[in-house]
Amino acid sequence: MHADILNARYTIKSIPIVDRRPSELAENMKPHPLSFMELPFDPEYSLYNRRMTPERLNNVSDDEQYWAVRQKVIFRNTGELPVEISGPDAEKFANYIFARDISRLKVGRCSYNFALYNNGHIITDGVLLRFAQDRFWMVQADGELMTWYMAHLGLFDVNISDPNVWVTQIQGPKSMDLLSDVISGEFPVSWRYFDLCEVNIAGEKVIITRTGFSNELGWEIYLSPQNDVEKIGNAIWAAGQKYGIILAGTPVFRARRIEAGLLSMADFVNCNPYEAGLGHFLHMDKTDFIGRNALQNVDKTSYTFGMRVRGGIAKHGKTLMSNGEVIGSVASSTWSPFQECGVAIVKLNNLETALGAEVEVVGIDGETYGAKICSLPMYDPEGTIVRGKNSNIPEGPNPWMG
Repeated sequence: MHADILNARYTIKSIPIVDRRPSELAENMKPHPLSFMELPFDPEYSLYNRRMTPERLNNVSDDEQYWAVRQKVIFRNTGELPVEISGPDAEKFANYIFARDISRLKVGRCSYNFALYNNGHIITDGVLLRFAQDRFWMVQADGELMTWYMAHLGLFDVNISDPNVWVTQIQGPKSMDLLSDVISGEFPVSWRYFDLCEVNIAGEKVIITRTGFSNELGWEIYLSPQNDVEKIGNAIWAAGQKYGIILAGTPVFRARRIEAGLLSMADFVNCNPYEAGLGHFLHMDKTDFIGRNALQNVDKTSYTFGMRVRGGIAKHGKTLMSNGEVIGSVASSTWSPFQECGVAIVKLNNLETALGAEVEVVGIDGETYGAKICSLPMYDPEGTIVRGKNSNIPEGPNPWMG
């Protein structure tokens, strides 16, 4: 590819409408209904499920966003896409599409889940919400699940629809204090990790879930066409002022989710759940789901690990080496303000190089750096932070001494 293309950065910007004719292609770039909150900060957007999600805001750095979600609270408008699956065969259909057993999911609960191609490779993942025996929302990460659903309807008595719901994440150690302040009435009686419930905010009934993509304490709110979205957003923003709330974009989670071992699309492209380290989520005892047959006889080994880099940020791709030979690829990478080193999620070609191995990696600046393969998550392996069992807030960096 031409060097000029590789050396450029591509983004979506908001531009005032001045004597422009309609463009049907713009329908593929849908703004979040709370995007007006970001516009004063010269935002840059990326596409996620054909929805715009903020990538950069000119009033806050990547590191400031990281510390806000670790120490205070952040407000992030996402591109997550809820799709409704309903009807008499809703559970049966969802069990066919997704790899985990839907019959185990109780009403009022959510679960992490993913869909597979027939060859067992992951299409995309997300959080499945169960509202009733016959009604679900799959709140998906980036990917083409809607067409996958429609292609496999077959004889299932099920309805697939887009409820036009938008998701905003409120994350950080002060997020539950904010929630307690902003809701009208009693705090949810049951509010465990991965619970869902309906609450009243600013006189509006809304669905919230105790979920997120930060591995910090937090919740997500689902904004429907029936809601006065601006009223709700302003109420949350006002309630968050005393907790130091900030608007954030995708950089807020980049380092934190790598440290936590939360995978994105880049981390499991062209691989099956076992290779990606997600094999423990599979329910192979289900009688049938798409991709099950292909997984029966595959290698059950995970080749996905974490990596810490001394003094640099790893470049994506086949940049991971040992003794001058490529031994794997870097799927996700960034800088950790907490560990004060580069952090990455990597895929190894084999396990000859594994936990604790010293390796080299090409950095985003073209230099070669020393690095060390590590387990995921990089800390808090029991998930005590996200479950609210560990309320210790880091006061500053805890440098990796490797």
